[in-house]
Amino acid sequence: MNETLPEILVTESDYERLDAILRHLPTQNAVASLLRRELDRAEIVESTEVPGDVVTMNSRVVLEDPETGERHHITLVYPSAADFDGGRLSILAPVGAALLGLRPGQTIDWPMPDGRVRTIRVVSVEWQPEAAGELDL
Repeated sequence: MNETLPEILVTESDYERLDAILRHLPTQNAVASLLRRELDRAEIVESTEVPGDVVTMNSRVVLEDPETGERHHITLVYPSAADFDGGRLSILAPVGAALLGLRPGQTIDWPMPDGRVRTIRVVSVEWQPEAAGELDL
């Protein structure tokens, strides 16, 4: 298990949108509380300044479970666009909240609803809206 949390970058627009979502959720929502902590510790950057390998909202990402080597291709989305079977993972899913702001090679240990802790590693960011010039997603 990681002793220290990896540094994360979050775009100003993602921060503002996620902050608005979190303000409307119950304070006892466990994932929302964890996401709030991530946002509070993040370095906030302009969308035009975020490096192209940072996981931002609507990024397509390859993840790996370091214990099993199992890989998943997902797109990190806002709750209204979530579609687990379609690979669209909500930011309010436990693993979704863990991904925001990470870069390839970084890992994070994240508590799951069943009490287990899961380690997640970002393998690659296949597509990022900011790098593609799509700042309105």
